[in-house]
Amino acid sequence: MTIRILPAVGDIDSARALTTLLSQLADAEPAPPVPDSTALLDTLARLAADSLDELPEVVLVHERIGPVPALDLVRDLVLRFPAVGVVLVTSDTSTGVLTAAMDSGARGIVSLPLSYDALAERVQAAAAWSTGMRRHLGSGTPELYAGPGGTVVTVSGAKGGVGATVAAVQLALAACASGRTVALLDLDLQSGDVASYLDVQFRRSVADLAAITDINPRVLQEAVYAHDTGLSLLLAPAEGERGEEVTDRVARHVLATLRSRHDVVIVDCGSQMTAATAAAVEMADQALLLVTPDVVAVRAAKRMVRLWDRLQIRKAEETLTVVNRHSRGTEIQPSLIEKVTGTKVARNAVPAAFKDLQSVVDAGRLQDLDARSSVKQALWSLAGELELVTAQETGGGRRRKPSADRGALVLRRKGDRGSATVEFAGMFPLLLIVMTILWQAALYGYTYSLAGNAADEAARAATAARAIDGDVPGACQAAGTQHLPAAWSDTSIDCAADGTVMRAEVEAPVPLFFPGFDAGWTVTGEAGAALEESP
Repeated sequence: MTIRILPAVGDIDSARALTTLLSQLADAEPAPPVPDSTALLDTLARLAADSLDELPEVVLVHERIGPVPALDLVRDLVLRFPAVGVVLVTSDTSTGVLTAAMDSGARGIVSLPLSYDALAERVQAAAAWSTGMRRHLGSGTPELYAGPGGTVVTVSGAKGGVGATVAAVQLALAACASGRTVALLDLDLQSGDVASYLDVQFRRSVADLAAITDINPRVLQEAVYAHDTGLSLLLAPAEGERGEEVTDRVARHVLATLRSRHDVVIVDCGSQMTAATAAAVEMADQALLLVTPDVVAVRAAKRMVRLWDRLQIRKAEETLTVVNRHSRGTEIQPSLIEKVTGTKVARNAVPAAFKDLQSVVDAGRLQDLDARSSVKQALWSLAGELELVTAQETGGGRRRKPSADRGALVLRRKGDRGSATVEFAGMFPLLLIVMTILWQAALYGYTYSLAGNAADEAARAATAARAIDGDVPGACQAAGTQHLPAAWSDTSIDCAADGTVMRAEVEAPVPLFFPGFDAGWTVTGEAGAALEESP
């Protein structure tokens, strides 16, 4: 049997030495080494997505791998890909390291400096175990390896006050309402407010799990608060200084335990970057970044995305940005945010409707947010976009009757169109008034122009008639009305000599909305022409 081996070594010289030795093993097929933990996890996930049979039988993890510590990486690999035999390569072969490696799930340890016999023995043992495990699990089931247990979604704020906690709580409530088991973890360790938003007073927190190496169901049950909504809450410590106890190792251990016991794990990461939140974002199946449509928040989002990329936590294209407090009148639209940050923007933007939230936030009962609220509809639609909600069935195969909250899910995709309709309906009277005023002003100006032109024509005609001793009033009236539309037939035209000038005065009616409708308004046009002296 050919043994496929994937080495993970961060040091170039160590990678070269390990590859040389692996090439000498009988029936071994070593793959090119991967340089860090992120590349290793990405490679295995890509292979598992195709088929279980595509995964290597053995993964060798060197002690100097990074950025994730070797033992934490071994634990993560065992959880994600249980049919792969993981072997730790280390120079420390003390009892403590051996025990920690076995607790993490490693199938063996190879000591440094490397020897052919020790490496061959460990690789063959791990490969034999992997073959037996795959035979037990069966092939053709890559869905078992899409992730360790439930789905993990992290919610981070680009900066403080953008609504990350509200989004995290509503996403958790949406998933729970669809019948899934949901854990909500508050990793905003210095200023977490999940307890305040859900009216919870509980003395246990995630910090109480920091010193526990083996989190069993009983220990987890003591730290988790069972909320009456059905959510399992693991809260941030009430004393902010205790947040330092929650390291990246603790965060990984807690998250792995929660996701193994729940269908969905929602993590509120706040807006501060810590070792714990970095570990959570790296482990997440979906990483959400909340941003508001303003310059400061968009710049903060860009900085956060670049920071994640530099630390090899998550690539920009793997991050989903959610626009909160969105309105169609803002200059910064989702398409611009997507271009600036380099991330993908969620289809469902959350509208700016703080009035919907104010009463439930002040009462500390975010779970009572009205199903008709545009904010709730948008966030529950986002839960559907993330595939956190599922339709439940009874044992007889018939769909359960949806609750009021689940019924609200049906309205999600209509939320944007409904909001647009309401906005337009509210603005329509104002638009109608503005258009009416503009139209009436146009009629007023047009009438004034007609009166001025008629006065010019009348003054010149009257002057010519007087020069030949003709009918001055008749000429004045005829010339003034010649260019007037029929709707202005009630226009009054008078001409009279004033010294050496013939003056004409035209008083024209201003129509109301349409020519022919007289509202009693008039405008006056005046003009003059010099009289010619008689010979």
